[in-house]
Amino acid sequence: MLRLAGLLLCVTSFLSTSSLGASAGPRLDNDKLYRYSYSAEVGLNRRTGSTRGNAGFRISSDVDISLVWRNSEIKDEQLLQVQISNVQVESAGKHSRKNNIFHGSSAESILGKVRLEALQRPFMVLWKMGKIRSLYAHKAEPATIKNLKRGVASMLMMQLKSGKMMEADASGKCLVEYKATKNQVIRTKHLETCKTQETGFTTHSQVLGVSGKSASETVITLENGIIKSADTEETHILSINARHTAATKVLSRQSLTLKKIEVGPAEVAGKDVAGVVKSLDDKLMSVGVIVEKVKAKCKGCPNLMETWKAVRSQLEPDSLFKAEAPRSFLTLLHSLRKASKAEILTVLRNCSKTALPQLVDAVTSAQTPSSLSAILEFLDFSKKEGLVLQERFLYACGFASHPTETMLQSLLDVSNGKIGSSDIKESVVIIMGALLRKLCLKGECELPTVLKVKEMLLAGPDSTQVESEVQMYLLALKNALLPESVPLLARYAESEVGAYSTIAITALQRFDPELMTPEVKKTVNRIYHQNQRIYEKNIRAAAADLIMSSSPSYMEVKNVLLSIGHLPHEMNKYMLSKVQDILRFEMPACKLVKQVMKDMVSHNYDRFSKTGSSSAFSGFMAQTADVTCTYNLDILYSGSGVLRRSNMNIYGQSNSALLHGLQVTIEAQGLESLIAATPDEGEEELESFAGMSALLFDVQLRPVTFFKGYSDLMSKMFSMSGDPINVVKGLILLTDHSQVIPLQSGLRASAEFQGGLAIDISGGMEFSLWYRESKTSVNNRGALVVIGNVTVDMDFASAGVEVGFETEATLDFITTVQFSEYPFLVCMQMDKTTFPFREMVSKQEKLPSGQTFSSKRSRDQLVPGSEFPLHQENSNMCKKVFEQAW
Repeated sequence: MLRLAGLLLCVTSFLSTSSLGASAGPRLDNDKLYRYSYSAEVGLNRRTGSTRGNAGFRISSDVDISLVWRNSEIKDEQLLQVQISNVQVESAGKHSRKNNIFHGSSAESILGKVRLEALQRPFMVLWKMGKIRSLYAHKAEPATIKNLKRGVASMLMMQLKSGKMMEADASGKCLVEYKATKNQVIRTKHLETCKTQETGFTTHSQVLGVSGKSASETVITLENGIIKSADTEETHILSINARHTAATKVLSRQSLTLKKIEVGPAEVAGKDVAGVVKSLDDKLMSVGVIVEKVKAKCKGCPNLMETWKAVRSQLEPDSLFKAEAPRSFLTLLHSLRKASKAEILTVLRNCSKTALPQLVDAVTSAQTPSSLSAILEFLDFSKKEGLVLQERFLYACGFASHPTETMLQSLLDVSNGKIGSSDIKESVVIIMGALLRKLCLKGECELPTVLKVKEMLLAGPDSTQVESEVQMYLLALKNALLPESVPLLARYAESEVGAYSTIAITALQRFDPELMTPEVKKTVNRIYHQNQRIYEKNIRAAAADLIMSSSPSYMEVKNVLLSIGHLPHEMNKYMLSKVQDILRFEMPACKLVKQVMKDMVSHNYDRFSKTGSSSAFSGFMAQTADVTCTYNLDILYSGSGVLRRSNMNIYGQSNSALLHGLQVTIEAQGLESLIAATPDEGEEELESFAGMSALLFDVQLRPVTFFKGYSDLMSKMFSMSGDPINVVKGLILLTDHSQVIPLQSGLRASAEFQGGLAIDISGGMEFSLWYRESKTSVNNRGALVVIGNVTVDMDFASAGVEVGFETEATLDFITTVQFSEYPFLVCMQMDKTTFPFREMVSKQEKLPSGQTFSSKRSRDQLVPGSEFPLHQENSNMCKKVFEQAW
């Protein structure tokens, strides 16, 4: 019995000792001075660049660490003194002596005497269980110097047992995973979890956005419980989603290696840390472990007016579709984001009339409090004269990359105030819907202003009897995509007013299919099958598109197929083309359509041999490793051969994210009287009308009207010049990503990725009774520049890398109809011209003395033009049209 008790006592004692050993942290010995060599470097390059070509610098030094005080009650709580000495600064890359701006420079000449003295001044670290609990330094020291000291202290972060925990070092508060063995500890930091003091912003669209990938690992080697060496490698890769080869890489390395142990200072007596620190140096204060913000000072940088004078010639209308225009736009944008309201107003008030619309685009796109306040003061919405500038401001708000509640409130205030133009009134409300959606995507759907605008838009259609105002609210809801608006839109889809139905159904097409409830689906099926009343063909065609794209049931698909053969002549052909396009392009409904077609009643020669000129076709515009770009063209004619609806869509898809890049719809009605033709069923009383609507980068814009009413039609016909009518024109900020990356070394990398687009979308409709021919055209011209740069600016030295690409392109879509005989001839053409494409990379290092090293490389190529393929029937028809024209 005594032996058993003794055995239990030994086991208990052993377990207790093991537990204490496991929970103990690393400790330094009294009266010892631990001498280390230390280096911290940062290298910047493109993603696939070698380290030899990095732009950046390396700071190396000696670091002496000694124990100053130990808590008598908690032995693992230690106050350490750390002193940096023998500092050297050199280039991180391998440059020739000629290109090495650091060669022959001393640390004092680079850092300056004051900074060097501050860096070499001792600081204190409270080290408890291997974690940095506090750092004490002179508060008056430059922020860059304190950050470097934080980087040194962060190399002491460790623990002697495996596990995960949240902890803070120079780079922020992050989830850290430890893997401990006898003489080695591996510290892996999950950088995606880090919380830092500086937050940036990014574009809400993933297709147009920037992706990041980061990793950080520290390998610590121990000897007798003391850090023998610690080596950290941290990487941050930022790439443009649309082209991942346009990517930057930040490589940060730190190394701490024990050289020798010497006799050191004696331990100081004291009750607590605060008292001991004050007794040693009363100027030492706790400054925190996480790096602090550093205000960048740019010596010799141009102010806003100087920047504007340098770029304004590239922003004149004649230069707008060259790559220089969006590049100058991005340069101006950076300057605007640093400018005050007064500076911005000065530039606005001293700008030429021709360049002013482009300047308004840039000022609004800056999205700073100063720029928003300046542009709102500059524009007078109570006057009609400034319509172009007002609309450019509103469109720039709609395309805003990171809108704020203040911007939405500003538009709400404009809406509630006096507005001189009804077109601007409509645009304000429509764009408010776009801002509402973007704020909700950011998780800010419950902000007071957002709730107020949401309530206004949902109540809007029922609050007025004015047709244009109802359409305005429906278009705003089409932009907002509020789930609670689905029942309201479904109700307006059955409206007796054709314009309401068209907007409501096309709005429902933009929602997630999961929101299409059985009630909504019943409504859409009633419209297509005309269960309660007769609808216009374009409305029924839109309803059919919605049915087939909203996870249809077997019976829904079967009923659609059974309807072919019982529809108006041209609609039969349109629906047949739609079904064939679903099968050929393997759309989501493809499997169900194939299943239904096994039934010979649904699929037979009589039903699938319908002729006509209407069509629906989808195809690929471009397929790369990063983005797949598709298009579809839907053309619906009346039975007399007059265009009823032309709809062109372009989509971009990247990593399962979808962007509706462009939609241009031309609608016409009531034109049969011009050629003494009979209108189709349900369209006998329609007023003569032709108009164009555009959706650009997921934002619905205000539609434009070519003519409305018979008298307006006749006057336009006799005065028609054939010149296209502009739908949208200007400069758009497509990609906008800003981020500060605090590195564990105490250095800070600033990343800025911006993409600018100069665009002109116009459309026209020509009608010749003499030649019995009509022609509709949609012309798209644009220039795109995307630039990403990462810089590390430490006051005493800076380095940067910039990657990017640029292009100029034209895309035309022309439909020619000859109705001199029946069946009439229809030819559709979709052409892109040969366009240039350039990729660039540049690197730079700079010292305060003005010494600079820079390198630039670019690669140019010409992408051949082409005519996008459509169905074979169109090719045959085009041959006949052009044979007759010849």
